[in-house]
Amino acid sequence: MNKLTGDNYTEVTEFILVGFSNQPKSQIIFFCIFLNLYLGTIVGNILIIMVVWKEPRLHTPMYFFLCNLSFVDLCSTTTTVPMALVNCLRDCPTIPYNDCYAQMTISIFWGMTECFLLAVMAYDRFVAISNPLRYTLIMTIRACFQITTTIWISNFLVVLIPVVTIPAQFCAGHNVVNHFVCEVVAVLKLVCSDTKVGEILMLINSIFIVPLPFLFILLSYIRILVAILKIPSTTGRRKAFSTCGSHLTVVTIYYGTLISIYLKPQSKDSKDQDKIIFIFYGIVSPMMNPLIYTLRNKDMIGALRKAAGKTKQVRLSV
Repeated sequence: MNKLTGDNYTEVTEFILVGFSNQPKSQIIFFCIFLNLYLGTIVGNILIIMVVWKEPRLHTPMYFFLCNLSFVDLCSTTTTVPMALVNCLRDCPTIPYNDCYAQMTISIFWGMTECFLLAVMAYDRFVAISNPLRYTLIMTIRACFQITTTIWISNFLVVLIPVVTIPAQFCAGHNVVNHFVCEVVAVLKLVCSDTKVGEILMLINSIFIVPLPFLFILLSYIRILVAILKIPSTTGRRKAFSTCGSHLTVVTIYYGTLISIYLKPQSKDSKDQDKIIFIFYGIVSPMMNPLIYTLRNKDMIGALRKAAGKTKQVRLSV
């Protein structure tokens, strides 16, 4: 729905989310896929948070950051997936303008926070491998809280700048989003007002969100590799590599899909390819993170077995 405001612009009161409504036979299939992925994300990430919280051996900086990452994955998927599930069951899904902008802004916030958490986790692994004797002095609990607090507050302030300072205007009839959620790239393709200032701020934000943390991660792993090669024993090198394997896998999956959608040349016409890529970094990646960190981590597997054993004992006693 649109309201005339003059100068060929309209006040858009709602957006139409195309999603997969142009493929009605596939909507139920996508609903089942999204639902299973979402449930897997919720169960896996909550399990990680609970196990780390209850197991004293896991009260270390590495698992502190992992809990933050799991919380971000829970929130980011909850911001978009429930609506995507509802839209899979509707013939013509719509969303109010304010709700769309809120969802878009919150999603950007979670994405930024995950990028910087992954960067901090890379630095944590670098300190643990290059300075094992000073690790506890450098990565103190106080330092971890300060780092995460800085990430959360700074990202919140950065993500509000474009939204507050640049009110977007849409031309008549330009309210059809070729996506199943209000994804920033898909929505910005509909803007027909002067977006030069917005594009500059978006460029600055894009550099701040994706390449900067990725470059930091890359440099951290180069230094990690150099530190590992200096380890004399093969067993020590293998153990050092194993501590970084899970995080490196998560970074590869997340940034691979993120870069492919946000840093590739954009056209005015949205493509279904963007929706498929969004599924991978917005839904599949948060679901895979708990599996990657648990299946490749002996401490997590041990803690899960301990928790399962306690649960079994409680059931038997009852």
